[in-house]
Amino acid sequence: MSNDMLVDTNTKTTPSPPRLRRPRRSLLWGGLALALVAAAGTLAFRHVSRDSAPAFTTATVTTGDIEKTVTALGALQPKDYVDVGAQVSGQLKKVHVEIGDRVQKGDLLAEIDPTVFETRTRTDKANLANLRAQLDEQEANLVLARQQLQRNQNLFKAKIVSEDTLQTAEATLAAGQAKADSLRAQIDGAQATLDGDMANLGYTKIYAPMGGTVVSQTALEGQTLNANQTAPVIVRVADLDTMTVWAQVAEADVVKLKPGTSVYFTTLGMPDRHWQGTVQQIQPTPQTVNDVVLYNVLIDVKNDDHVLMTSMTAQVFFVLGEAKGVPLVPVAALGQPHAGGTDEYDVRVLTSEGPRRRTVKIGLSDRTSAQVLSGLAAGDEVIVGTPPQGGAGRGGGGQRPPGIFGLRL
Repeated sequence: MSNDMLVDTNTKTTPSPPRLRRPRRSLLWGGLALALVAAAGTLAFRHVSRDSAPAFTTATVTTGDIEKTVTALGALQPKDYVDVGAQVSGQLKKVHVEIGDRVQKGDLLAEIDPTVFETRTRTDKANLANLRAQLDEQEANLVLARQQLQRNQNLFKAKIVSEDTLQTAEATLAAGQAKADSLRAQIDGAQATLDGDMANLGYTKIYAPMGGTVVSQTALEGQTLNANQTAPVIVRVADLDTMTVWAQVAEADVVKLKPGTSVYFTTLGMPDRHWQGTVQQIQPTPQTVNDVVLYNVLIDVKNDDHVLMTSMTAQVFFVLGEAKGVPLVPVAALGQPHAGGTDEYDVRVLTSEGPRRRTVKIGLSDRTSAQVLSGLAAGDEVIVGTPPQGGAGRGGGGQRPPGIFGLRL
């Protein structure tokens, strides 16, 4: 075998590896896809951030009326009333009125059996007549005694009768004069007794001491009344044209009131109707109910239609101050008051640039609203709710969107 053949047979040729190349078109499409994914992520983050951003609870400053009041509960009673009772004992013979009847002063209301008192007056008149007759007899005896004394005095001067006879005549006249004086005193006593029994006889007829309405009846016909121990009440007559509210005010609030303070009240049956009045009296003696010290405050009110009735419950509002047509801000929007008692508060106002803090001066306030003296105007939007912790809030700076795979773009 030739050398050429040997060389050809033992020699192996190793081919070189092929050269790798990244086509430019593939790189271009990959970059475009990466950019699209990043843009989609940014848009999604902005959408989620906008939806999850904390929203403030706001309220609008309005214009309205406000008043500062002290409230209390009370009961209605007639301003003027009288319990008509019996001044003498006896059986209640007749009651001429019923509950609800209107009476005038002097009208006959009831009668007590007068038999006992009529008997007493007849006896008194007879005793009085007897005493007067005795007095007449004694006065006649006195005339005779004076004549005898005069005659004995003349005879004594003529020394016809003795001194003893003259002294007897003088004593007889003096005794007759004393007896006549006694009879006159007895007549005066008998006349007083008769007058008293006549008055008691008159008390058996009971008349109305004032005009008004019969609001209650305690005694019934046929009942025996004993006036010796207590004055028995037969009926109550009340003037319902004017009622008085007896309001019970706590000791912490009563110092804010004075006679003349404006008041209005409602009743349970007519909560939409307001009755107006003024404080007439603040009674200085309190009542303690369940360890709470309460003072009675009296308010008079006209009741021409007689809608208000005795013992009705009244919700009373004492007006300490009021303002009409003023800007009102919710109390929930007020922050902490400034030091010094200036009635100034910090309020957050929602503007086009976001929440802004303002100092507001407040006047009258109630449980829900406060009068704005300065710092706010009607139509301003104030924040009454607090955003969640860590939230930027409306109008605050946003967060940067994260990049692809946790990287920031």
